This record gives sequence, C-alpha cells and structure tokens, in this order.
Amino acid sequence: MSTKQMTGSEIIIQALKDQGVDVMFGLPGGVLLPLYDALFKQNGLRHILVKHEQAAVHAAEGYARSTGKVGTVLVTSGPGATNTVTGLVDAMMDSVPLVCLTGQVPSSLIGNDAFQEADITGITRGVTKHNYLVKDVNELGRILHEAYYVARSGRPGPVLVDIPKDVLLALGNYTTPGKNTAVEHRSYKPQVKGDTAAIKQAIDLIKNAKRPLFYGGGGIVNSGDAACTLFSQLVKMTGIPCSLTLMGLGAFPGSDDQFLGMMGMHGTYEANLAMHDCDVMINIGARFDDRVTGALDKFSPGSKKIHVDIDPSSINKNIIVDVPIIGDVAHVLEELIKYWKADQAQVNAKALDKWWKQINEWRKVDSLKYTKSNKVIKPQYALERIRDLAKDTGKDTYYTTEVGQHQMWAAQHLCFEKPKRWMTSGGLGTMGYGFPSAMGVQTAHPDALVIAIAGDGSFQMNLQEIATLMAYRLPVKCFILNNKFLGMVRQWQEMFHGERYSESHIDVQPDFVKLAEAYGATGLRATTPGELDDVIKQAFASDLPTIIDILVDAEENVFPMIPSGAAHNEIILGPEDSQSSENGGSVESGVLV
Repeated sequence: MSTKQMTGSEIIIQALKDQGVDVMFGLPGGVLLPLYDALFKQNGLRHILVKHEQAAVHAAEGYARSTGKVGTVLVTSGPGATNTVTGLVDAMMDSVPLVCLTGQVPSSLIGNDAFQEADITGITRGVTKHNYLVKDVNELGRILHEAYYVARSGRPGPVLVDIPKDVLLALGNYTTPGKNTAVEHRSYKPQVKGDTAAIKQAIDLIKNAKRPLFYGGGGIVNSGDAACTLFSQLVKMTGIPCSLTLMGLGAFPGSDDQFLGMMGMHGTYEANLAMHDCDVMINIGARFDDRVTGALDKFSPGSKKIHVDIDPSSINKNIIVDVPIIGDVAHVLEELIKYWKADQAQVNAKALDKWWKQINEWRKVDSLKYTKSNKVIKPQYALERIRDLAKDTGKDTYYTTEVGQHQMWAAQHLCFEKPKRWMTSGGLGTMGYGFPSAMGVQTAHPDALVIAIAGDGSFQMNLQEIATLMAYRLPVKCFILNNKFLGMVRQWQEMFHGERYSESHIDVQPDFVKLAEAYGATGLRATTPGELDDVIKQAFASDLPTIIDILVDAEENVFPMIPSGAAHNEIILGPEDSQSSENGGSVESGVLV
C-alpha cells in the first residue's frame, strides 16, 4: 500500500484503474467537468459517450453480464442521475454488478433546490444494493473500493456513489488497495460455503428420488464459468433431467439431450410438466419468481424442494423449501459433487428410466412447433435462420434482446451452448434494454458477432444509440421483428380481453432502413421468407452497425403459454387451445405482463 495526495477527480481515475476498470459508459454535465478534465489527461480508461443515460446503464449491464466484471457508469447530477433509475432497477432485479458514479451539486448547495439537484441517494435507496453520498474527499478512495466489492460480492447488484462537485475539486489522500482488501472488508461478508449437513441431506433426497429435476437459474451464470461447468458435471453424472430459467440459459448446453428447455410461462411442455410432476426439485441459483412458479398453491405440489442461493432473503420468500442451502453456487456444487462421489451415490436407475420415458412422451408433443409459411415471415423462422447462419460465420456469438414476444421466441428458438452469451431483461422486463446492452457487449468483445433481437416497439425506446455505435464503429447487428404492434400486449388483449386492441397498434413508425442510413449505418429489410437468408448474410458481412427490418406475421402468438395464475399442467399449446375471455377466466383479470 502507498498513499498519495490527489484531487477527488484524480482519486476516482486511480481507484477505477486499481479496480481493473477498462471502460465506462457515460454522459458529461456541469458538475462533472472536473472529473471529465481528469479523464482527458489520462489514457488508461476508455469512455463510451452515450446519447442517453438509461442507455449507459444498459450498456454497462451488457458489458458486465458478458464478461463477469463490474460495469461502470458515469453521469451528471439531476436529470443525468434520474435517467439511470430504470437501468439500476433492471440491474437490481437481474443481479447485475454495476457501479454508477453520479455527480452532485456542491455540498453547500445540497438541499437548496440548486440547479440540476436531485436527491439521487434517496431516490435509489430501494433500487440499489447500496449507495453512498461522499462528503469527505479523504473517504472517496475507500468508498469506491468498497462499492466495487459490494457490487461483485454475494448476490451481485448495482451500487451508486454520489459525488458533490467540491469533493471532485478538493485535495485528499488516496491509498492504493492491498491484495486482501476484500477479505478485510468491515461488515459485508456474504456466506459462500454451504452447510455440510444440508448438502448431505440434499444428496440423500436426490439419490432416493424417483422423479428428480434440476431447476437452474441465473445464479449459476453469475457465479462464473466454473459454476456452469460444475453444474453440467453434476447433471451429467446423475443423469437427471435439467431445465433452466430465462436468466439461466447457457448454464447447461442447450443441445444436450438432458436439457428439457426453458420452464415457466412460455417454457416447453416437457419442462413445465416435469416441474409439476417431479418428486424432488433441485433449485440451483433461481429465485422461484412468479413467471416460473405460476400459481403458488399449485406449484409442484408433490415435490421435496432443495434450494441453493447466495441470497438468504430469497430462501423461503416465495416457496417454502425442504432443504435450504445458503452459499455461492460454485462452492455448493463443488461440495455436492465431492460428497456424491465420496458416498458413491447413485440415483434410483429403474425409477429414473421410467421418469425419462414419461418425459420423452411429453417431448413428442413438440410444443415449439409453428405453422411455416412461404408467403409471410414467421418470427420463429427468422430466429432459426439468424441462429443457423450465425453459426456459419464461425464467430463467437452473443445475443441480447428487448422485451416482448420476440424475447420469448428468442429464448425458445436460439440454442445456447455456453454461459454469458445471452443478455436479456428478466425481472423488470425493460423495453429499451437490448439495443444499448448489445453496445456494451460489443465493447467488451470487439471481435465477436453481437446480435440484438428487437421488436419495433422496444427498439424505439433507445434507437438514438445508433449514433453511439457509429461513433465507436461497434458493428452490432440489430434484427427488428416488425409486426407493427406492441406484440405481447396485443396477444394478451386477443386471448383475455375480447380482442379489444386498445393502444397496442403502432400506427406510425419510421422507415428503419432510412433511419439507419441517416446515421451512416447499414439498413436492410426482408419482407418475404425468400429474401431472409440473403439479408441476414449481408448483415453479417457488414463491418458497420446494421439495422435489419424484418416484417413478420403480425398475428403470430407465443406458445406454449401458461396464463398468469395457472398451474404448470394448465398449458395452452397453441391457438386451438386458446379462448378469448371477457374476464380472463382463470387468469388474473386485467393483468398485462
């Protein structure tokens, strides 16, 4: 350790470098000018200048989720800070590690309704993992190191640090962090190792199970590549079927025969029926959220439940479990495998074989099938062609999505073999997330093929970031599945609100090809299935940001579907099973999700 005297702005630059930060996403403003001046004088930190602060947070999310590192955001006071709130809530819901640095008016003006003043620590107290208002420049370095530690440790999440302008200008002491800084943290020490007795109890349940099921979530991906490898090892060595949540896709190879697909509201028939009928459920790193559980009183009624999660508040919050294990997924999986081998444990082979026969019968339903057409582009077909032609490029491919029908189709029809290749907004369901998120992914992986899947409604939330992609020559490929509707809203209106399409049709939209060209990017369009392959190949061959407008069937719905408030065995497989209802029937009336 060594101590130096610096300005607050210089302390921030040095602290970020010491934390291993290589890029930040931001937008300057008046109170931040001292910090941007310090940024100008150095070369170690890269800054991506966005066009809107919400996009800065989503870009940092994409960077963080595709690398496993902490994303960094830098915005000014007042509206600059308040524009980050949606992104911070999104990161909080999906456990994304971020540090958001916000400028604040000088300390002497706080509370005086000064120009561009907002109580951002008060505003974000409930939507961040932790936040700080820095009052003393000599505390600035310690707070920054603490912020990065808190963001990445335990259940990851966003941390906000609010810094008044006078603190940026003041001289203070900065101490470089020691190697054991995280270990020596004063109070925040999340439990990472699971209780041995609980782990052994879990093994006893698994080996005596007749219909076991692994239920994996985003916590596996957040724990790191090693956790995904261990999870795959445990699933393979036991022979037990595996399903994943929306956030967990990629934690287990999507093409493996033991993978049943995604479970939940738009999950596969076999995954949802297996979840309903299993007798032992092994939840690894998922939080039993309502999009997965459906009706809580009907959720997997005959199963014993094991739940591994690093966040103690997630245990027994939604579903009461039989064996809770608090700890980091990687550590717990390592122990599970160790004791499984030491015990020479085996599952009940005869019962498991019978269970697989039942699952394979469910698989014959082919719940992801759709009616193909040679006249109109089906969105599922478009995604399959994007997927297959992306493989032909030989590049490492990363996908981001916006939110809505296209998001669910992407989860169903794209196949993820590796973790951290799938970035989507799960908990908050944020329209406007996917396009700027892809910007962050491409920044982190300049040689990769980065594909954003969007709907025409979602894309217009943050389309201004085409300019940012052009400024930094980030060749993101954004495919707009254009049905001229807020598609998921329209689907619910069709199925549960008597086909009354209230404010869900997008009457006016830009010419997306001309819009791309106006920014200097590449714009392409496909209107028929016959045009699709050539347009996708052109997009992949372009070294510029590319916007691809794909006109898809406006009346296509996402199936299978478990209506909100229904059980896993109450599945709508297709249009023939769907009935419009004035009051929503067994569905929660008036709820749009």
